[in-house]
Amino acid sequence: MSRLAASGLTLAYEDRVVVDDLDLSVPDGKVTVIVGPNACGKSTTLRALGRLLRPRAGAVLLDGAALSSLPTRRIAQTIGLLPQSPTAPEAITVADLVARGRQPHQRWWQQWSEADERAVAGAMARTSVADLADRPVDALSGGQRQRVWIAMALAQETELLLLDEPTTFLDIAHQVEVLDLVRQLNHERGRTVVAVLHDLNQAARYADHLVAMKAGRVVAQGPPSAVVTAELVHEVFGLDAIVVPDPVTGSPLIIPSSPWSPPGGA
Repeated sequence: MSRLAASGLTLAYEDRVVVDDLDLSVPDGKVTVIVGPNACGKSTTLRALGRLLRPRAGAVLLDGAALSSLPTRRIAQTIGLLPQSPTAPEAITVADLVARGRQPHQRWWQQWSEADERAVAGAMARTSVADLADRPVDALSGGQRQRVWIAMALAQETELLLLDEPTTFLDIAHQVEVLDLVRQLNHERGRTVVAVLHDLNQAARYADHLVAMKAGRVVAQGPPSAVVTAELVHEVFGLDAIVVPDPVTGSPLIIPSSPWSPPGGA
């Protein structure tokens, strides 16, 4: 049994159902990536997996127990979540924001420890924000801020890590750095990761388990090599494409089959 799973999950915002009767088991110790077109329910599903959204029906299960029945501290010590558009308190410094990731591990009689210090320093080093420690978060570029938020999630040192579009605002070099870091955490520390990504090629390259969603339902899931086909790309994204092996990793590489041509021909 997977530590984190959803059973018969229905999610809605007021009267609008976004996810309908979804079943999902997150493979332990693997990187799971959820993909799909805009408004398909992938970020909403991630929010429910992190108990930021209460299900209309069904349940999210952690170690077989409904998230809704578990203490908030236990969830915070087990599941780390980086939402899509986090907001930092005004004038907070980078070091102070990253340190907030340690709150679930603290008690009233032990507010800060050497373990907290090591976790924060390590998270900042791995995300290359240590030299920004004393700067206000609101004075940073979008890419720098995103790396700081990722550092805070890493400092939380949870066994499960949920990332909603973690490469937002990042240029291609930093996108690769972040996704390589996610892979490293998974391989070296056994972290179970669930990420929402827009880029299907990046998803296919970094995922062990790929979940393709459309209109609030899971269309396909499994290893990218088995899931990513030209038929699936057309069904989920409405895009005609060919799928070839990535020359570097061997993972599926999606190439649109209808390149744009300028008026009047090339």
